[in-house]
Amino acid sequence: MHLRRLVLLHSNDIHGDFFATEMNKVFVGGMSMLSGYVQKVREEEEDPVLYVISGDMLQGSIIDQEYKGISTILIMNLLGPDVVTLGNHETDYGFAHLMFLERCANFPIVNANLFIRPTGANLFQSYLIKEIDGIRILFIGIITEEVMDRNEPLLGTFISVEDAAKEVEYICNCYRDVDIDLTVLLTHIGFEKDKELARLLPQETGVDLIIGGHSHTMLDEPELVNNILITQVGSGTDYIGRYDLMINMDTNSVHEYTWETIPIDDSHCPRDPVMDELLTQYQNEVDGKYNTVLCRLPHAFEHGDRFRETQLGSLIADIFKYQLGVDIALIGSGSIRKERLDPLVTLTELLEIYPYNESIISFSVTGETFREMLAHYMRYLYKEGGREFYQWNAELCAEVLEDGEIGSITYKGSPIEGDQSFRIAMQEYHYGIIADVFGIANDEIAKRGRVRVVSTSAQDNVIEYFKTQKINPYRRYGRIKLKSELKER
Repeated sequence: MHLRRLVLLHSNDIHGDFFATEMNKVFVGGMSMLSGYVQKVREEEEDPVLYVISGDMLQGSIIDQEYKGISTILIMNLLGPDVVTLGNHETDYGFAHLMFLERCANFPIVNANLFIRPTGANLFQSYLIKEIDGIRILFIGIITEEVMDRNEPLLGTFISVEDAAKEVEYICNCYRDVDIDLTVLLTHIGFEKDKELARLLPQETGVDLIIGGHSHTMLDEPELVNNILITQVGSGTDYIGRYDLMINMDTNSVHEYTWETIPIDDSHCPRDPVMDELLTQYQNEVDGKYNTVLCRLPHAFEHGDRFRETQLGSLIADIFKYQLGVDIALIGSGSIRKERLDPLVTLTELLEIYPYNESIISFSVTGETFREMLAHYMRYLYKEGGREFYQWNAELCAEVLEDGEIGSITYKGSPIEGDQSFRIAMQEYHYGIIADVFGIANDEIAKRGRVRVVSTSAQDNVIEYFKTQKINPYRRYGRIKLKSELKER
């Protein structure tokens, strides 16, 4: 039996988590120690070492926003991954800019399910065969369907898990006669979809590992589905995943393995001085521009779980309701990118927590239509596993029963009436996907009431409010009463 050992390190959803934080007198995370750990393993191990990233390197830092991801790609160049796949946030600055970012990258980016419609050509290389010390590894990249919500008419994608499985099978079949020793899927579709994908893949395709992202799932051990190992390591840079694989070179399969989540902290991770120097340069640049104090909050506002009413989500929804003069502000919970806003609010922190500077759209619906919208929205969440959760302002309170059915809905303490008119505001991106989430098409909304842009900069409204208004302590209004809690997905 011919066995070979391979060390495979992996990260996902780094989201601009560039700097270490102090926790119980220990410094945790940050790109410097992450880079230091990867370099240490590469130097200490006699067997081959590979490092991969499963999407969402971008967003989460003012440094990323200021340079539209170019800074992040240059930081990743220093980190030196062997191969990465795309996440949905890699498209935040537009597909044209994403192609520019790829040209800045000194590492290969793989994605198998984005293509140019007129020609059918892949936007990126769909796979990579990497040979290291005689071991051939096939990497294939798959991205979530949510990326196509950005409405790029010239781009298409295989949006379903079933289509993705067929594409993976096609690629594997094309290289069946090549001596591939290990097949790895780098996915950014979420942990539950990873398991679904694994179940759909015939064992003859030879897929050994799925290294995932998108759902920010932290695992204690790999999930084994259809003889495929599935892993993911939360988000940020506090941890890195590590496989120690023994590969059977005769059968092209994993003979045995160990996997663990390695904490990135100063107890065992050296700092990378070159990375520190680059990060310091970027930090000095943005501090001079953005490190101004906006206000002091009465207490920290939390956003620890995006699938429930949160203090910070409620505050931001209340801000948009006040600033725009609408009746109801529906704010995408996922557009709030951090779990906490501390009492001393700087412009840097605010822009990192709310990074999407898009337009706000307003429109009118009746009370009857709005109830139908909420009913469809809750079916989307509870029955279809939808990922878009919304925070709303204090005047609106809705009761959601155990099965996701809508109970009572009140506005300013009174039940909404069918013939009432409500002016609603949503972020431009979320207005674009309103048919999928709320079950009402954009053209139908346009027929019922005036649709208009009420703000060209969502961030301007939040900044202005923090600068000029007194912010009161949070009181739980029970505006989103979920009888049955929603789990992260």
